[in-house]
Amino acid sequence: MGNVPRIVRTIARILKEKKAEDILILDMKGLTITDYFIIATANSTVHAGALKDEIERKLELRGYYPLGIEGIPYNHWILMDYGDVVVHIFHPETRELYDLERLWYDAPRYTINEKGEIEEA
Repeated sequence: MGNVPRIVRTIARILKEKKAEDILILDMKGLTITDYFIIATANSTVHAGALKDEIERKLELRGYYPLGIEGIPYNHWILMDYGDVVVHIFHPETRELYDLERLWYDAPRYTINEKGEIEEA
């Protein structure tokens, strides 16, 4: 999708490359203060921390710095706030418990295909 901002595409690509699962992008414009949620599942708390570290490192190289990061050191739900984009990295059970997809069911959704491209869900 060409209308998704570069930072969203970059984060999605990083998550895909680092083997995050069930990556979902929610277009939150008009629903909340941020424009996009990116939700992904890590297969362990160590994996969640590694995903956070890689996103933070690669975005800093591009001049993006988080306004805040929450959920460390437990890594069951890491929230990375980049202003217009909020990244949620979940441990599987925690993602199921909070079920942000259901909470924000009316938000337009995008997924990442096997080629790493963003497409409407």
